Amino acid sequence: MAEYDSQDRRLFETVAAPLYEEMLTGSGLAPDDPRLAPDAPDAEPRRALELLLDLGLVRRDTETDRWLPEDPTSSVARVVSPLGREGARLLEESAAWSSTLAALGQAWRRTPQAADVGPFTYLRAEAIEPFLAALVAECQEEALTAQPQTGRDPKLLAVGIRRDTALLERGARIRTLYQHSARRSSATREYVAEVSARGAEVRTLDEFFNRMIVIDRRVAVIPSGDDLSTALAVREPSVVAYLVDVFERSWERGRPFTSRSATMLKDIAAEQRAMTLRMLIEGHPDPVSAKRLGVSPRTYAGYVADLKNEFEAETRFQLGYTIGQLGLSGEE
Repeated sequence: MAEYDSQDRRLFETVAAPLYEEMLTGSGLAPDDPRLAPDAPDAEPRRALELLLDLGLVRRDTETDRWLPEDPTSSVARVVSPLGREGARLLEESAAWSSTLAALGQAWRRTPQAADVGPFTYLRAEAIEPFLAALVAECQEEALTAQPQTGRDPKLLAVGIRRDTALLERGARIRTLYQHSARRSSATREYVAEVSARGAEVRTLDEFFNRMIVIDRRVAVIPSGDDLSTALAVREPSVVAYLVDVFERSWERGRPFTSRSATMLKDIAAEQRAMTLRMLIEGHPDPVSAKRLGVSPRTYAGYVADLKNEFEAETRFQLGYTIGQLGLSGEE
C-alpha cells in the first residue's frame, strides 16, 4: 500500500483537488490537455493527475478516451484509515515510553546521585523541552502554567492537547494563565476549548508576567535569560512556594478564558487601554510595550492610534501632552 506524506497532501490540496473538481464540472479531462504534456512548463498538473490515478480518484474511460472522476469514498479508506492506525500506534508507543522513563526518573530521584544535583538546575536549549515533557508525564496532582501570549505554534497544538489531555485523564488539575491578547489567537482558543472540556481552567490577565510552570508544587521551571534559551528548574521548597503564591495572586485577578459576557469583554478592553496608557506614560519603546501587552508591534500601534482618536491628538507628542494635562496615570 502506498504511503503519502505532507508533500503529497500539499500537491493534492493545491493542484490535484482543483483538477478533480474541474473533471466533475467539465465531463472529464482530455488526455491531450496541454497541461499534461511531458514538455509542459509546469510539471505539477501531470504529477497531480498521477496522484489522482494512484488514489483511485480518476480512470481512463475507453469509450470517450477521457480522464473521468471516481467516487472518493474508497480513497478515504485507502489513505486516512492507515494514517489513523499509525497515529494510534505512535500514541500508544509514546505513552509506553513516557511511563517507563517516568518510572526510571522517580527511581533516580530516590538515589544519592539525585541529591548531588542540588535545588537548582540550569537547562539549555534542546534540553528544556524533554525536561518539561518528563515533568508533565510525572505530574499527579496539579500543573500551574503562566504563558505570556506571543502566539502559539499551531504545529505544536496537537502535541499540547494530547499531553495535557493525558494529564487531565490521570486526575490531575491544570490551571493556565495567559495575557488578554491570547483571546485573539485561534490556535490558543482551540487548545483552550479542548482542555477546558476535560476540566482544565484557563484565565487571562492584563498584566505582563514571565513564563513559569509548576508541577505538583515541588518543581518550578522559569526562564533564566531574556531569549528563553536557558531555563532554571527549581526544587527548593521555599522558592517553589513563593512562585506558587505569585501565581495564585495573579490567578485571583484573572478572568475566565471561556467567558464571553459583554461586561467581562468590556472590562478586558478597558484593562488593555489602561496598560497601553501606562506604556506610553512610562516611555517604553514600541517593541517593549508590545511584548508587555503580549501583542505584535502592529497591533500595539493600533492601540496607540485608538488613543489618539479618543483624545483627538494628531501626534504622539500631542497625545502625551493631553494625557499629562488630564493627570492620567493608566491606573484608572
